[in-house]
Amino acid sequence: MQYMEVHQLKQKGFSVKKIAEKLGISRNTVYRNLEKTPEEFNEWLLSSGTKGKKLDPYQDLILNWLKEHSDLSGAQVYDWLKERYPKITVGESTVRRYVNELREIYSIPKQVTYRQYQAVEELPMGKQIQVDFGETIVKTKDEKSKKLWFIGFVLARSRYKYVEWRDRPFTTRDVIQCHEAAFEYFGGMSEELVYDQDHLIAVSENAGDIILTKEFQSYQQMRKFNVFLCRKNDPETKGKIESVVKYVKRNFSKNRVFTNLEIWNELCLKWLDRTANFNVHHTTKKRPFEVAALEKQHLKRVSTQFSFENQLESSITRLIQKDNVIKYNSNRYSVPTGTYQPKRSNIAYLEVTENQRLYIRLSKDGEIIADHAIHLGKGELIQDPNHKRKRPSRLEEWQTEIRKAFKNKGDIDQFFIVLKQQYPRHMGDQLNILWNLVQHDSEWIDLALQKAMTLRLKSANDLRDLVYSLKQEAQQAEPPSKKSQDSYSHITASTRKVDSYIAIMKGGHPA
Repeated sequence: MQYMEVHQLKQKGFSVKKIAEKLGISRNTVYRNLEKTPEEFNEWLLSSGTKGKKLDPYQDLILNWLKEHSDLSGAQVYDWLKERYPKITVGESTVRRYVNELREIYSIPKQVTYRQYQAVEELPMGKQIQVDFGETIVKTKDEKSKKLWFIGFVLARSRYKYVEWRDRPFTTRDVIQCHEAAFEYFGGMSEELVYDQDHLIAVSENAGDIILTKEFQSYQQMRKFNVFLCRKNDPETKGKIESVVKYVKRNFSKNRVFTNLEIWNELCLKWLDRTANFNVHHTTKKRPFEVAALEKQHLKRVSTQFSFENQLESSITRLIQKDNVIKYNSNRYSVPTGTYQPKRSNIAYLEVTENQRLYIRLSKDGEIIADHAIHLGKGELIQDPNHKRKRPSRLEEWQTEIRKAFKNKGDIDQFFIVLKQQYPRHMGDQLNILWNLVQHDSEWIDLALQKAMTLRLKSANDLRDLVYSLKQEAQQAEPPSKKSQDSYSHITASTRKVDSYIAIMKGGHPA
């Protein structure tokens, strides 16, 4: 159409400049259209039509997303692509343009709402962290609705963010735990923290003399940060965190399927690293994680010796994860296997000693269930070998079954110890001999074991010989009529008599 319009206007006497202005294109584009003959233009059109775009392989996937969620933004599509295809090399602006083209071609409009803000001056580095809460409703795998709550933190200068979720309303204790997690994530604490007049934090603004809740006031006095309370929906004082709350709802949680809280929080942390703290911020034109590296130098260091023993009548608490570890200072520390219990609170109480040991208890004054040296690195698993599940080996299971057949448990346990000492590499062979005796000669094994312990014999072969010897002696003592009825009486085995073992023990020769 453009080619035809350019030639039609040229035929009517319009100059190149006027054609460009009338059609809203550049003069170079006008010249290119005028230089092509209809045949050349047709060849160019055919060649350009076969030229693919980088996102064409993902077109069906993106279309399905847009048809299912017509309110998806280009930024969210970009994040979902990176989540599913980490090696994708397209930029966010390319994805935005591609999404807009698909919306136009397939008539998938998107309604956009705008909110008016007033620009404010940037704060000094390390000056302020803004905090706010949000809630949203998501879909589960079985298409049910699930309500979730989250708390967001943002460093005011760098826009570096932290988010944590709950599947129930927050308590003040939850808020305090999330503060500690945020300070750990940021690498320090700002001079001032900005909040709404939330009931978990403040009772009243009191004309400037802020009245905090008892529990949060104890925490604030211990950490010694300044509190600034503002009105709700006040973009001039906490617009940065309001943008974060909206960003979390629209870019992370929107149209995402909920499985469980642990996985949801893990996905959110990955989203923070991949998108929220990595993408260039539209206002600062910088990546938050890069600026945060500088702002971290201006934050107050947060002591690792964190305890509420005096202030909140509790200690550091952490949730015990399903894999029987707790998270502390960006590392994972093991607790004994089986400590985690489904449908329990699974709260662990932590104590940090002066010599940098980490004690873990299941109650504030309870018994120490784990004792670790605090690791200074990050992302490490610090595991006590004694905490691992000790699965019985095949030999141990075999030994347990053999033991059941003996009446004198003390003698057989001692015999097992002797076998392990004498035959560490052939314990399986020794147990195989005992197993055959248990299966076929169980009525003789107790008497044979008693004689073996008396004679201090140290081999399953010797025990087997004793069993055969006892059987042979018993057969010889039977009446002739009973012997003839024995269908195995014609079979003779080369065995030793018990007297032979006694002679050996005395230093003589067997008879």
